[in-house]
Amino acid sequence: QVQLLESGGKLVQDGGSLRLSCAASGRGVTGYVGAWFRQAPGKEREFVAAISWGGSITDYAEPVRGRFTISRDNAQNAMYLQMNRLKPEDTAVYYCAAHNGLTSLQRPVTAYPYWGRGTQVTVSS
Repeated sequence: QVQLLESGGKLVQDGGSLRLSCAASGRGVTGYVGAWFRQAPGKEREFVAAISWGGSITDYAEPVRGRFTISRDNAQNAMYLQMNRLKPEDTAVYYCAAHNGLTSLQRPVTAYPYWGRGTQVTVSS
């Protein structure tokens, strides 16, 4: 069982930057694919980015490609999402997620059995 805890969400201005963190703990904390999702009010949860266990393989949703960077530090059992050039449409609750797939990057919500509780990111215009 993997426990995930996000942090770093806050209110930022349009064009600003923010770095989210996700701390992992528990049994099975090694060998997992990590991902970030987000959910805006009234919308379904959507894929943002994913990273393989070794960190060499990444995948990004088109709306964030070139602005967001996913990374991880396995020695610290941590995963990060650096968000630059933020836009009001990036406003959402951001969740980190994990599955035990090593290099199998997945986009569907249903592919991830482990979830954090989320952290709110609000981008003001």
